[in-house]
Amino acid sequence: MIDAIQSVGAFSTIRETEGAGPAPSASLVMPGAGTAAPQAGSFAEVLGNMTTDAIRSMKSAEGTSLQAIRGEANTREVVDAVMSAEQSLQTAIAIRDKVVTAYLEIARMQI
Repeated sequence: MIDAIQSVGAFSTIRETEGAGPAPSASLVMPGAGTAAPQAGSFAEVLGNMTTDAIRSMKSAEGTSLQAIRGEANTREVVDAVMSAEQSLQTAIAIRDKVVTAYLEIARMQI
């Protein structure tokens, strides 16, 4: 089921290596912290990374659920994984809604 939406990750221009965590898209600079400047990532890269993270979270929840069915995971682990996946999905849906709303607003503008 999750593999069907993995094709959305194909829009990402950044491919992560196996076992490596997601690369930060921008570094945070504290006031007076030094000369480090934030690195700007493109909008497509940020959305691609978020999509990849959401898919990874859903796959993790699915795997934990299967472990629980086999008796290898307890209920708390399953609930934590499913709640994390649900939060990722809700965030992705909220961002999608904001992007669609912004697009529709731009489309209504007169040239």
